[in-house]
Amino acid sequence: MLKEENLNKVLIVSIIPYFLERGNLWFEENFEKILKIRKTQSWWQDNTLILERNQIFHFSQFLRKLDELGYEKVYNVGDIGEFSQRGGIIDVFPINLNFPLRFEFLGNKILEIERLKIELKNEKEAKERLKKKLKYQKIYSQLGHLKTGDLLVHLDHGIGIYNQRLTINPENTSLLLGDGASNQQQYYVLEYAQGDKLYVPVGLERKLSRYIGFVQPKISRLGSPLWQRTKKKIKEGAEKLAKELLEIYAERELTSRPPYLPSNEIDSQLASSFQYTETPDQLQVIEEIEKDLEKNQPIDRLICGDVGFGKTEIALRTMIRVVSSGFQAVMICPTTILANQHFQNFKERLKNLPVKINLLSRLQSKREQKEITKELREGKIDIIIGTHRILSKDVAFKNLGILVIDDEQRFGVKQKEKLRKMRSSLDILSLSATPIPRTLYLALSSLKKISLIQTPPVGRLPVKTFILPWSEKVIKEAIENEISREGQIYYLHNRIETIRVVKNLLGKLVPVAKIGIAHGRLKEKELIKVMTKFQNKTLDVLVATTIIENGLDFPNVNTLIVADGTRLGLAEAYQIRGRVGRSHAQAFAFFLYGQNLSEKAKMRLDALKEAEALGSGYKIALKDLEIRGAGNILGREQSGNINQVGLNLYCQMISEAVEKLKLK
Repeated sequence: MLKEENLNKVLIVSIIPYFLERGNLWFEENFEKILKIRKTQSWWQDNTLILERNQIFHFSQFLRKLDELGYEKVYNVGDIGEFSQRGGIIDVFPINLNFPLRFEFLGNKILEIERLKIELKNEKEAKERLKKKLKYQKIYSQLGHLKTGDLLVHLDHGIGIYNQRLTINPENTSLLLGDGASNQQQYYVLEYAQGDKLYVPVGLERKLSRYIGFVQPKISRLGSPLWQRTKKKIKEGAEKLAKELLEIYAERELTSRPPYLPSNEIDSQLASSFQYTETPDQLQVIEEIEKDLEKNQPIDRLICGDVGFGKTEIALRTMIRVVSSGFQAVMICPTTILANQHFQNFKERLKNLPVKINLLSRLQSKREQKEITKELREGKIDIIIGTHRILSKDVAFKNLGILVIDDEQRFGVKQKEKLRKMRSSLDILSLSATPIPRTLYLALSSLKKISLIQTPPVGRLPVKTFILPWSEKVIKEAIENEISREGQIYYLHNRIETIRVVKNLLGKLVPVAKIGIAHGRLKEKELIKVMTKFQNKTLDVLVATTIIENGLDFPNVNTLIVADGTRLGLAEAYQIRGRVGRSHAQAFAFFLYGQNLSEKAKMRLDALKEAEALGSGYKIALKDLEIRGAGNILGREQSGNINQVGLNLYCQMISEAVEKLKLK
């Protein structure tokens, strides 16, 4: 161990596997050999620093060298692999020492080297933690297909704008990194405020990640202390969230219930009546749930997937498996329309099976509701589908086994609190139509059971998308073509005041078309009546507001006409387009626009056209869909934190915090 008097000459080594595998005693024992080998071998010169009292060493070059050795700049040094700077003082915690060092500079002269009063309690544990941290940095980096103008987050310097990738020759002395630079080196060039530029060596990509956030972030100057303060605050928030998640996880681990019975004939009959071929992702999730059901711990699984990728089928099979073991199952939906549609679909699928299913919503008469709640208490109903009505005080179950929440993000705080009270002893399956970012999945997968469905159903064709000026001729032809192949049409007009005028116009354009209207201000019974007619194919065209975005599934609807595509956000347009093309037929989407098309609206519509490929919800709306997904799962209060450092770095912080807490 280095004593105070031996701090005249110290060694700092780079954060690479070769050095992380060696104990600190090894560096002490081989100190003189390292000094000698540095004189002749460039690898040792590049990966080590030897520093002495009264040595002349350019202050900014020292900071840059620490960055290149892989050390992370923080507000206060507390763990190996970190450094901080305040004025002319630099604190470093080398990975080859059990304590941090303080370097006091006067200009470019190292005036003093001191040992700080922090002692590494467990060297092996600290290095394991650092190795995991480096692994997460690499995972969350994701720098493929960089374009000029992309926002990147540098771990030590904050959010910058990617400019280019540059090769610097040693002859270009203005960009040399000191006397030791002798080989060509490639750099990522990042621009900051007031013309500041940062050159990040290729090979140190783990310090960079893409910025994904709700807002256009503020770009600060290089060297501003604001980034370190921000990072410190967000890290503390991530640690608090990780602690809460771990507590929920631990509570769930302590709760138990008997394992469900193995699959039987009813389960096989239901699976064989599925009219599509299961996708590899669906089969994987079914297998994951199968394992969950065999355990004696309650399920708490989130299934995320694009619209129409088969989440509901998995939910139905899981509910039947629970019912086959003698328990009741409930599905709660955010809207009456969606609850009614699931009820009709499930009833059709279960018509030949000995399973009693019913619907509970405020649309039924008081007498009907009373009868249904009585049968639930007596265990005479196996599956109940409903709205928030299921959360009412008068609803009780004889033997409830599983709760399926369709579109969990659409439930308010009060409803979620009621659901949480049921959670400790109940199996919970949550379905989300919002794609979950891969980064968030990685951050939470060790705590929360998450299943991703990313592959489209077999035979599903991408929706052909057209971006065109508004035209009666285009609308007439699109409706006539769909009717001629016995299909149906959504016509999206998002103004309730003029929706009947539009219905009359379409009636004149295509007199043979049978047209209905659907919007949120219709009485619920009237709305259900219209939707049932549409489901039964007695209507050809449904003129509707964005109410059609809410999970409706009509496989016969294969043409979508959006009257004014410029009024929709990119994510909303993408979700609505997902409501057509649910079968093997080729689907068409027409996004029409008026005369004055703004640059931003044109960019949105172009992005939608470019993203015709199935499952491209991941690609087209990182700044919208993915962040919305993160907000749904982490809670709205985390959105501000995500904005300040970007989703990738925030998820990295959660991963690190979880690992840190698990080791305690």
